[in-house]
Amino acid sequence: MFGKILVANRGEIAIRVIRACEELGIKTVAVYSELDRDALHVQRADEAYLLGPAEASASYLNVDRIIEVVKESGAEAVHPGYGFLAENAPFAQRLADEGIVFIGPPASAIDAMGSKTKARELMQKAGVPIVPGTTDSVDTYEDALRIARDEIGYPVAVKAASGGGGKGFRVALTEDKLKDAYEGASREGEKFFSDGTVYLERYLPNPRHVEVQIIADTHGNVIHLGERDCSIQRRHQKLIEEAPAPPWVVDEALRQKIGEIGINAAKAVDYVGAGTIEGMLQDGEYFFLEMNTRVQVEHCVTEMVTGIDIVKQGIKAAAGLPLDYAQEDVVLRGHAIEARINAESAPMNFAPTPGAIGRYLEPSGPGVRVDSGVGAGGVVSPQYDPMVAKLIVWDEDREQATKRMLRALSEYEIEGLTTLLPFHQAIFATDNWAKASTCSELLEDKDWLKSTAPAEPVVPIDLEDDETVSHDYVVEVSGRKFDVKVHGAAFGPVASANGSAAAAPGKKAKRSERKKSAGGGADDLPSPIQGNMWKVVAKEGQEVAEGDLICIIEAMKMENEITAHKAGTITTLAAKEGEPINTGDLIATIKSAEAAE
Repeated sequence: MFGKILVANRGEIAIRVIRACEELGIKTVAVYSELDRDALHVQRADEAYLLGPAEASASYLNVDRIIEVVKESGAEAVHPGYGFLAENAPFAQRLADEGIVFIGPPASAIDAMGSKTKARELMQKAGVPIVPGTTDSVDTYEDALRIARDEIGYPVAVKAASGGGGKGFRVALTEDKLKDAYEGASREGEKFFSDGTVYLERYLPNPRHVEVQIIADTHGNVIHLGERDCSIQRRHQKLIEEAPAPPWVVDEALRQKIGEIGINAAKAVDYVGAGTIEGMLQDGEYFFLEMNTRVQVEHCVTEMVTGIDIVKQGIKAAAGLPLDYAQEDVVLRGHAIEARINAESAPMNFAPTPGAIGRYLEPSGPGVRVDSGVGAGGVVSPQYDPMVAKLIVWDEDREQATKRMLRALSEYEIEGLTTLLPFHQAIFATDNWAKASTCSELLEDKDWLKSTAPAEPVVPIDLEDDETVSHDYVVEVSGRKFDVKVHGAAFGPVASANGSAAAAPGKKAKRSERKKSAGGGADDLPSPIQGNMWKVVAKEGQEVAEGDLICIIEAMKMENEITAHKAGTITTLAAKEGEPINTGDLIATIKSAEAAE
């Protein structure tokens, strides 16, 4: 078994892995960005090392620095969690070349399943059913137009070959929408995965998203742990997961079939560790969608109904140990549900809502589990994804688990941050959920989403008035010099060169000193979120209809389309591509024809 593992991640999954290591008697090494200096995963680990600036590309995706820390710390293995480098084949191969164990599948398996087109071709050869569509990339829009018209039909899904997590997924319901879908999927693929190639699939209008958890070791043993139903999604990203699927959705015969598909898929790529085969269930037909070559966000519900610690099994498999369980040992007991508590506003179409947390109280009691990465005084940054925590409950059946979930949600307190807590309380109380609908009819109903707004508006916690300074020092310890940066409260203003008071080095500008956004009237379109202005589509002087696209703001790894709030002429366009934007900043002023006259 390993003596020390580096956890190449942050937030709740980093803490989850650290806990598993503690139970196995393994020392842990955390890594962090400058923004995460005080994060809980940093405090929890035995050692912690700075990677770099807040931007993921300079920190959590900085392969050279991570390997440097592995060697400096003496870690024998790296656990990537999910996201960041978890499904990065070159990273896994680089570790192998350096003699460092990657806790996950071999690079060849990640590579085979990382490209959706390669995976579809491989699964088809292995006899695994795939959604009708192309197994080769579609290189031009003209090719896509021909294939959709002559071979697949509409609606058609356009997917980035290296996409995942809802990124690079667009749907063209009709031919006139195909160009936008093709270009959008390719753009997101290039942006998030450095791969703009796309492929086409038949779009299944309202399928259930059912996946199967598998675990494999280096001795040829592969087992499945039953299925999860993850059908409730927004923007093709999951919001709620449950295990097993409702009994009227997946019976024992279908469960065995899905399990065999998962095992066959894993064996086809010589898989090792924990992984998930995702599939679509439509009218009793089950189709392979993709394989996630890592531990899933929603692995918790499977752990609750099987009693098997998936993370520990993955670590043991990477250490060369055989699985602790055979297939006949896997028994599903009761029902588990997971709600993702994201910093998002459902009434604002799930726009991200980063910010600071004041008071923080997690629910507890029988059958309740919370996997979180923040606490009181923490901050959910727009630099990373919007997840605050995962709330998981277990009870003897789906109905009882739902009641327990509602009780747990009522106990959860997160002060100062807009989250999906009110949304989850609303959706779990609906007949739609009770009947195991995919709830797409609710998620696409803007009026229903607005009805989930909290009774009392959330008052943000303002940490920007906290005066902090940082100073650089050189210290000597045991004959070695170290550069040290000390962060702390300011003792007063620092004199500038001309003798006037100035902001202390490293101090955040107070809100009162910041540039205010203009306007605020009925003609003004303010930004609903904080992020980066990725693309401005509209032009000053342009006439727009209500709902026309004005710009796209990137926030928390999502593209958020901002549309016109009224019809009229754009008299002012304040949005600038490539620049940061804060909540409330003016995007555009739109005057109606009457007002313009």
